[in-house]
Amino acid sequence: MQAAPAELVREIYRAGCEDRVPRLPTDLTALEDAARKVLTPAASGYVIGNAGTGRTGRENREAFDRHRLVPRMLRGVSTRDLSVSLFGRRLPAPVLLAPIASQTVVHPEGELATVRGASDANVPVVLSTGSSHSLEEVAEAAAPEGERWFQFYWPSDRAVAESLVRRAEAAGYTALVLTVDAPAFGYRPTDLDHGYLPFLHGAGLANFTSDPVFRAGLPAGADGRAVVEHWARVFGNPSLAWDDLPWLRELTRLPILLKGILHPGDARRARAYGVDGLVVSNHGGRQLDGSVAALDALPAVRAAVGPDVPVLLDSGVRTGSDVLKALALGADAVLYGRPYLYGLALDGRDGVAHVLTCLLAELDLALALAGCPTVADVTGDLLLPAGGERR
Repeated sequence: MQAAPAELVREIYRAGCEDRVPRLPTDLTALEDAARKVLTPAASGYVIGNAGTGRTGRENREAFDRHRLVPRMLRGVSTRDLSVSLFGRRLPAPVLLAPIASQTVVHPEGELATVRGASDANVPVVLSTGSSHSLEEVAEAAAPEGERWFQFYWPSDRAVAESLVRRAEAAGYTALVLTVDAPAFGYRPTDLDHGYLPFLHGAGLANFTSDPVFRAGLPAGADGRAVVEHWARVFGNPSLAWDDLPWLRELTRLPILLKGILHPGDARRARAYGVDGLVVSNHGGRQLDGSVAALDALPAVRAAVGPDVPVLLDSGVRTGSDVLKALALGADAVLYGRPYLYGLALDGRDGVAHVLTCLLAELDLALALAGCPTVADVTGDLLLPAGGERR
């Protein structure tokens, strides 16, 4: 029988009796400062920076801070079940790794180290279209039985789009996460001040440079500059509209989630277009500065689509208690982003595994302390109503 995630806490205390302590912080909110010390200024700006004034990034965290848990007692929580079902498949916990592009910016092994660390912690991965290793290489590096989804930036060249989807299907990815909140890159002053976009330096292009349809569009003898210029023409797709979705729906039988939904009207429209699930997200504050915090948008999106549509959340999730709050407000699971990338920067595969095992241990304990033996027991009743006391 597999040990409960919270067993990590006992292991750390036992090791402490032998003067052994964790190499990395167990406070998952301390990882950002630690990562700053090992990243170049340009890489740090790309990973940590947000759009505009950074207001939306701060709001994401403040939204979690505003909500207070009201734990219940004497619920019999000696064992907990963190698993959840999504699209007919059982996941070990309501956590998947959010897609993050160009991971070789922070570690030479990039997504390969990430997927191996995630496999060590038994956490599924959502791989970015903008990965620095091809989707086939990442699939090969993952645990054979591990769940993996493919995040899809829909290229302007529909033939390239189809090729990417077909490759994801063939490589065993089991869901398609279409990001819809990036018709253009957000205004990110930190990146602009450094004049730095990793794609223009060759990071994050592997799924394109390995794609036969993309390569067929290159001139003979194309050098690195020509490849980047061709990528720039193909990657962006600001003309993408709702009426394009039926083509994608007909192309694949994989579940399709839309990532970047904040408005309940968009949530309802997504369902009308045959979308299978949603990710409530503001891109971690990296796109439109001043937009609503993802957690604040979650309840209305959940209400718009009802209880049976899978709704996930990202943007601002840092701790196990954060995950608990997202579940209480209507999420079925969360996508976990920057902290694992900080772990990657600090200690490669082992750093990713450390961050995720800490997160799951804290979530396991949060369930116990809130009086929830299973994820299904997490309801809105765990949260203090705004401006009032629970009676």
